[in-house]
Amino acid sequence: MLRTAPGDHSRAVLQFGVLRLPAALGRAGTVLCKKEGDGGSPRAAMRLLGGYIRGDRIRNLVTPLPMTRTKAGMLWCDEPGHPAYNRPVSAPFAASHERLMRDDSLYDICLIMDWNVTSRRRGRGSAIFFHLARPGYTPTEGCIAIARRDMLRLIRHFRCGTRIHIL
Repeated sequence: MLRTAPGDHSRAVLQFGVLRLPAALGRAGTVLCKKEGDGGSPRAAMRLLGGYIRGDRIRNLVTPLPMTRTKAGMLWCDEPGHPAYNRPVSAPFAASHERLMRDDSLYDICLIMDWNVTSRRRGRGSAIFFHLARPGYTPTEGCIAIARRDMLRLIRHFRCGTRIHIL
C-alpha cells in the first residue's frame, strides 16, 4: 500500500507488512481519472503481472514473479492511437514508445502493474511500472519507484497477482 507523503504529492510511503519505505510517484501526484501523459499515478489497486530485469546489471534475482531479461530493441508502446498501445513491442517501431533497456538504472528491475493492460482503453495511461527510483526520489511520469535495495528486499515476496494499492 502506498500513501502520499505529507507535504509532497509526488512522494509516498510504501507499507509492506511492518516495513515503511520511501517511494516516488508521478509528478502530478495521484489521480482518480488517469489520462495518457498527465504525469499522475493512478489511485487504484493494481496486480503485478511480471517484469523485466537488466541481467547485465543485476544477477541472481530471487523472485516468484515471471521476469524477462531486457534486450536492446525491447520497447513499450505509449501511443494511444496505435493498435499496440500499452503493450511490449520491438524496434524498429515508429510510434511513440519507451525503451525498456535504458541507459540509466530506472528499469534495471521494472515490474508491470495491471494498469490498463489486461482490459485496455485508449488514452487511459500506459507503462505504469513499479521500478527503481532516481536519487532523491524525484517524480516519475506516473509510475511507482523505490530504491534498489528496497526493491531487492521486497521482490522476493511478490507473486503474480500481488496487489499494489495507491491511496
